[in-house]
Amino acid sequence: MAKSSGLGDAFFLSGYDLSGDINSLGNIGGGPALLDVTGIDKSAFERIGGLRDGRMEFVSYFNTAAGQAHPRLSTLPTTDVLATYCRGTTLGDATASLISKQINYDGTRADDGDFKFAVQVLGNAFGLEWGIQLTAGKRTDTAATNGTGVDQTTVSTSFGWQASLHVFAFTGTSVTVSIEDSADNITFAALSGATFTAATGITSERIASASPTATVRRYVRAVTTGTFTSATFAVAFVRNDVSTVF
Repeated sequence: MAKSSGLGDAFFLSGYDLSGDINSLGNIGGGPALLDVTGIDKSAFERIGGLRDGRMEFVSYFNTAAGQAHPRLSTLPTTDVLATYCRGTTLGDATASLISKQINYDGTRADDGDFKFAVQVLGNAFGLEWGIQLTAGKRTDTAATNGTGVDQTTVSTSFGWQASLHVFAFTGTSVTVSIEDSADNITFAALSGATFTAATGITSERIASASPTATVRRYVRAVTTGTFTSATFAVAFVRNDVSTVF
């Protein structure tokens, strides 16, 4: 994959597309805490991984329209929020997702009248998860649909997976989004446990494999079933390359 800029990105928060209200993202980070376990017989530090963490920091504009930045961020919810950053909006592009707590909404009014808000969300229980998009940014299905398979080049892995869903708009009775995998991009089968809760409106959810040794084959895709006339959603998928325990 060639080098690229940060143009044409997207940012979703718990089923709302805030992309047009985000001025910048200043920090998208995470990983395990480093624990010092250096013995007295060593001449350099020894470190092992500790608890996983994650954070996102961003600046938003003041937009009071329904479903936009101010109505979503100003409430400072005490419950978890699902934040997803999309580096581009093409099928297979990189994503970073985080189950998190929003800790602030700090406005700054400059002398020239510029009015922006600094926001930080901190990981809660799972840490930052980099993955790929199984939808090209947002996808709209008008009936049950098999999405296009995304080639992850690796033949298969056996370290489990995680996935995140945002449903932005919905008309109908319910829609169920699930993930399938394949060895050849022709014959797909349901990925065990990779079915999100049936959605009946705007929602978001994170799911993960029940086993840390669950196998994922080379190709993965997002599929929809249910009774609906329109469902707009986005799916991020993480294939673990090493043993991962939460």
